[in-house]
Amino acid sequence: MSSANGTANGDVYRSKRSEMDERTIPPLGMTGQRFVDAATSSARGIEQYYANLSTRPVLPSISPGYLQELLAGKAPEHGESWSDIEKDIETAIMPGLTHWQHPKFMAFFPATTTFPSMLGEMWSAALSAPAFNWICSPVITELETVVMDWLAQMLDLPESFLSKGKGGGVIQLSASDTILTVMVAARERFIRRQLAREGVTELEDIEDRSCEIRAKLVALGTDQAHSSTRKAATVAGTRFRTVPVHHSDLYALKGYELRKKIEELHNKGLHPYYLTVTLGTTNTCAVDDFDSIAGVAKDYPDIWIHCDAAYAGSALILPEYRHLSRQMSVVDSFNFNMHKWLLVNFDASCLYVQKRRDLTDTLSITPAYLKNQFSDSGLVTDYRDWQIPLGRRFRSLKIWFVIRTFGVGGLQGYVRHGIKLGNLFADLVRSRSDLFSILTPPAFGLTVFTVNPAKKHRLKLENDGDGADPRPDQDRHIPVKPEAERPELEQANEITKEVFEIIERKREFFLTSTLVGAVYAIRVVSTNPLAEEQYLRQIFDVLVDAAEGVLLKRPSAQTNGPSE
Repeated sequence: MSSANGTANGDVYRSKRSEMDERTIPPLGMTGQRFVDAATSSARGIEQYYANLSTRPVLPSISPGYLQELLAGKAPEHGESWSDIEKDIETAIMPGLTHWQHPKFMAFFPATTTFPSMLGEMWSAALSAPAFNWICSPVITELETVVMDWLAQMLDLPESFLSKGKGGGVIQLSASDTILTVMVAARERFIRRQLAREGVTELEDIEDRSCEIRAKLVALGTDQAHSSTRKAATVAGTRFRTVPVHHSDLYALKGYELRKKIEELHNKGLHPYYLTVTLGTTNTCAVDDFDSIAGVAKDYPDIWIHCDAAYAGSALILPEYRHLSRQMSVVDSFNFNMHKWLLVNFDASCLYVQKRRDLTDTLSITPAYLKNQFSDSGLVTDYRDWQIPLGRRFRSLKIWFVIRTFGVGGLQGYVRHGIKLGNLFADLVRSRSDLFSILTPPAFGLTVFTVNPAKKHRLKLENDGDGADPRPDQDRHIPVKPEAERPELEQANEITKEVFEIIERKREFFLTSTLVGAVYAIRVVSTNPLAEEQYLRQIFDVLVDAAEGVLLKRPSAQTNGPSE
């Protein structure tokens, strides 16, 4: 009788091996031919999944614990055939999926993937290695260095981030891992510098004084920075304080607010050592004011400045955003996630540092079993010293495959398409200024908006001040001003939330809401590979119907004309 994963004749398979080898399943789980058949079937299934993805519901309709009812209570005693396993992808896995590549997925930020990226993942799995140092598999290190330099050049980052100088790039798991990594490096860099200033040299004194300094350190971020900064400060064992940002500044961090916070902390005997600045915040895609921050950075060189550009950093591939690339000279480190907007599947978070020694001086520990002549020579890179974990995957393959498949021009075209779709949706929202107000200028394919309350409760509005819109004033983009009186703000928030919850209950589209300052708002972003104009028009029509319905049923509601 043949094995489920063996050859047509299990006895023939066993006869080719040592008599002491009693295994009935091939060492790699299948014979070569069965693997080819299974891989071919899987590729066919994946292609069909994407070809028909728009016909599936974007959100699952299951209850927590659904999978336990579908699967056996314990692992199978005997191996099963691939054909039986593959059937369960549709019956057990698909019902529980939220389809992030679906054209009606307009929530959070995208989590892209493409066929060349999938092929890179397959080869990475085939060539599995922990790759903690160069000698583990030299090409895993060297390809990473090459593609990270390619990307830095594509984004037009300052040359100091290239590997040919003192800096370089490394692929991390996520932007959150990146922030923790550089925050730990920032903490230890501050301590090293302070110890040097104080002339502390004895080993025991260094340890004691380091603990005293560490207890006074403070990490900084704005209230619009990603929560990973606060979490990293908790893990790093230091304080965290927020620097205020304002609607009038479009939620961008300004140098004067940063300086004020630093001086306030110094007056309390505390030492700011790290700051997250953002290029594209999660809530509104706000961009911090790097020019004014640069002036503060000159006066406080011991503060490590990290730029979190997890989503919007991909836009730097476009020449029209290169002015932001040039401003990155002020930061010690820069990070963006290819797996958000640049067609590589999770995980592919790209971290760049201006001085790699800042990382390696903190994270390099070499026990005897990791020593080798190549690392000792100093002529090779060991990326284990650039991250918190020891081992690492061959992630650069999928980046290499994607860049070579699309080319720089193809990637630019994709990013431009997403921004174009975002601008289209923003114009649709503006066309119904009687129903909606855009909270902040649309950016990087993201539109954040609120539903207008009834006329007598309408919030104060203000022009965006760009001075370039030729349309009549009543059609101009006029974002909500969150400094409205509390009853008015609460009224607006209630209505916007009610509209959002109607969309959420229908489950036809997947959107997310957010709270920006005190304003409840709806976010729409559709920059995934399968995003199309028709779906943006559809969700706009659904939003209009929901808003009109909510306003009509309110006693004081009336559909107003364009605001004046």
